[in-house]
Amino acid sequence: MTLARCVADVLTDHVVFEVECIDRMYLNVYVPRLQYATGLVQYIHRQMGKPVASTAVLAPLTRAYVQAVHRYARDHRIGWVDFVKGQRKDDIASQFLAGCDGTEQVLFIGRAQE
Repeated sequence: MTLARCVADVLTDHVVFEVECIDRMYLNVYVPRLQYATGLVQYIHRQMGKPVASTAVLAPLTRAYVQAVHRYARDHRIGWVDFVKGQRKDDIASQFLAGCDGTEQVLFIGRAQE
């Protein structure tokens, strides 16, 4: 048996991490295998140890993640924006930039539902 030497070894071919950046950063992280029913079933059985492959077991994970991001924003006094359909993200960013002191920082965290 061989063990992975670093995080990159563990994540290679398992997780896609994508950074898009112009004057803002979008972080899109997804696990390709979970895009398919068989991968999701295996994850629920093997990783979560659940006998029944139901997406209901994923809801607590999602809620915990969202709560953690909200807590991070609150604790670091970072603005939070829930975008509505058709809302221009550049307009919102301009409003936050207007109040920026020019130091490198996170201006706001935005969530857009697809």
